[in-house]
Amino acid sequence: MSIVLARLDNRLLHGIVASMWTPRSGATRVMVIDDETANDPVKKDAMRMSKPAGTSLSIINQETAFGNFKIKKYDGQKVFVICNSPQIILDLIKQGEKIGKLILGGSVTPGDEEKADYIKASDRMYIKKSDVPVLKEIAASGTEIVVQYVPVDSPVPMSKLHL
Repeated sequence: MSIVLARLDNRLLHGIVASMWTPRSGATRVMVIDDETANDPVKKDAMRMSKPAGTSLSIINQETAFGNFKIKKYDGQKVFVICNSPQIILDLIKQGEKIGKLILGGSVTPGDEEKADYIKASDRMYIKKSDVPVLKEIAASGTEIVVQYVPVDSPVPMSKLHL
């Protein structure tokens, strides 16, 4: 088994992810896939302070992540993938990775001039209209997609979002 859970979250690894989602996922490795963070030593160091106890942490760019999965580096580990783009998830699936569940967790709230380009999925999650086809392709692959900020929130299936 490799990827046990995936989450889209604009803040990537933060307190809620570390203290609530990681234990629930059963992951042995948290993997943040984000080119900007992976190439910014200050952001990377700050994110390392959120590392959940008892887990390994990778903060890597897309190229490294995809290469590592391709050579099966994480086989035998339970990986919780966190990123901020559904295209990363779709590309992992197209590479042959199985992702049973994708949680749409948190996003930047669009400004007034941008709101027409977004769909409000919850108080904390806005979906770019341009990402809808990507999410539909992820769902068509068999991945369950839900909107859920914290584990105690009732998950809202993507099918109820009227995308």
